[in-house]
Order: sequence, then C-alpha cells, then structure tokens
Amino acid sequence: MASYDTTQEYINHHLTNARMCSTEQGIAFNKACEDAGFWVWHIDTLAWSFLLGFGFLFLFYRMGKKATTGVPSKTQALIELIVEFVDDNVRSSFHGKSALIAPLALTIFVWVLLMNLMDLVPVDLLPWIAGLVGQYGFGMDPKDVYMKVVPTTDINTTFALSIGVFVLIIYYSLKIKGIKGFTKELTMQPLNHPIFIPFNFVIESVTLLARPLSLSLRLFGNLYASELIFILIATLGYFQLPLHFTWAVFHILVLPLQAFIFMMLTIVYLSLACEDH
Repeated sequence: MASYDTTQEYINHHLTNARMCSTEQGIAFNKACEDAGFWVWHIDTLAWSFLLGFGFLFLFYRMGKKATTGVPSKTQALIELIVEFVDDNVRSSFHGKSALIAPLALTIFVWVLLMNLMDLVPVDLLPWIAGLVGQYGFGMDPKDVYMKVVPTTDINTTFALSIGVFVLIIYYSLKIKGIKGFTKELTMQPLNHPIFIPFNFVIESVTLLARPLSLSLRLFGNLYASELIFILIATLGYFQLPLHFTWAVFHILVLPLQAFIFMMLTIVYLSLACEDH
C-alpha cells in the first residue's frame, strides 16, 4: 500500500475518482484532467456500475432459466424473496397501469443495493490492488492510481439515476394527461384561477424539479458520508478494527434502506405522474 505524508493526503486519495479526458495531446488521465472542463469520465464509477449491473442481470437471468417448482436453491429462494418484496411494494404504491414499473423498481432496488454494498469492502483493499497493477504493470506511482469502488458516492451516478426517473415522470405525465392536462396541472394548481397562473407555475415547477434533485442528493449524501467515516476509521491503523466492525454492522441496515427509499420514491413519483384526475 502506498505511504502517505499526511492523513489529509490519504483521505483525498481515497475520495478521488480515476478520471479520463480528451485533451489536445490525446487521451489523458487523472491529474492531467483537472482543467479539462465538463467532459471528464470517472472510469472507476463507470466500470463498477456496469460490472454490478451486468452481474445483477446475468444472475437473475440464469436463475430465471434454472428456476424450479420443486425445492428451490438458496439463491433462487433469495431472488424470489426480493422479487415478491418489490412486487408487493409496487402493487401497494403504484395506482396506474404499466408493465414497466415493476421491472424498473426491481432494477433500481437491486442495482442501487449492489452499488451501496461495495461500501462494505475494506477501503484500502481494492485501491491497493489497483496501485499494484499501476506500479508493476504500467510503472506508475501508486499515489497516482485512483480507485473509488462505491459508485453511489459519486454524485454523477446518483444524478444519472434520478434524471432517468425524471424523464419517465415527464413521459408518463404527457402520456396519461396529455399536453393540455399536464400544462393545466402546472398552471392551475394549487390556486385554480387564471390570475394565479404565474405563481402556480413557479410553485409546481419547483416541486417537479425537486423530485430528481432530492432523489440524487439523498442517496449521494448518505453514501458519501458513510464512506468518509470508513476512511477516517481506517486512519487509526490497528485500532480501527472494533470501530470498523461496529460501523459495518450498523451500515448493513443503512445500505438496503437507502436502496429501498430510492425505489419507493421512484414508484410514488411515477404513480403521481399516472394519475389523470
């Protein structure tokens, strides 16, 4: 593991994404991307997100093909439990008619949960492995090799998820209510009089835009704070084990809860978008 001169340097290294960008000289990485502007790719976030997403799809697909009506395996029983749990929540919270909502809710819950669970991996393990690969494979200084393994501690991930939900909210609002109905919803509520249209539009627009914003910031804030606490505990050296174990046990409850909240708010928002009255 690379040695750091100060605790602040150690913390900053663990909270920095592996970045890739395009410059006039070609493809650049990490520190060379500091002045690259908006188009910087967080390649560790993308890699772990896609890896966990494809792993989730592959596992559920394989178990769906191998599912039996007899005595199920432990993996099949776990997947059936998750599917039934999500389906029950969709049935109780979504009041419209759409074949997309249940699969969407299942995907959001499992994918966000898997990304959150990466927070339980020891904070030094995967960055240390990445540093070894960079040092012996590419001749890099381990301090210049970055690896953030919890995608939901990257605000780009949480905003991308919430923007996807926001697009679906707009889509279902227009599909169910039509352009006229959706426009009326934005301009004639809560005060149903033409004179209040500007006031209503501002209030309803803020409410509409606050939904993806709250979705993304809630998930990001909780996971970023949790990861930071794990990193601070790791700075204690050999004295970290009791605190690390205690925080990890508590965190086992927090991580599924955050995935559940993200899923439930998505269902509720889409249910509101599908109400035509």
